[in-house]
Amino acid sequence: QVQLVESGGGLVQAGGSLRLSCAASGRTIASYAKGWFRQAPGKEREFVATISWSGRNTYYADSVKGRFTISRDNVKNTVYLQMNTLKPEDTAIYYCAADSRRAIVTMDADFWGQGTQVTVSS
Repeated sequence: QVQLVESGGGLVQAGGSLRLSCAASGRTIASYAKGWFRQAPGKEREFVATISWSGRNTYYADSVKGRFTISRDNVKNTVYLQMNTLKPEDTAIYYCAADSRRAIVTMDADFWGQGTQVTVSS
């Protein structure tokens, strides 16, 4: 079984940066697509970014394009989300996900982490 553990969340002022990490354990999932989703209070979970297993293909939600960067280290079995120029509307619980069946992750991903809280103050 695969376990995903997120870290790096916290409280930051608007305009600041955070780097989220998601480490996989249980078995290697270097060949899996990985990605990030988020869920703000009272809202549905939404897609943030995804990366193919090779790292060559990345996709972003329009709301974070140009501010967030997803990357991965297959040796460390870890995926990252660098978040710059953070806004109060980025406040949410951020979840990482991994999918063995598709080139990118979707809401139907095989594995999910427990989430890490990101709070951006104005």
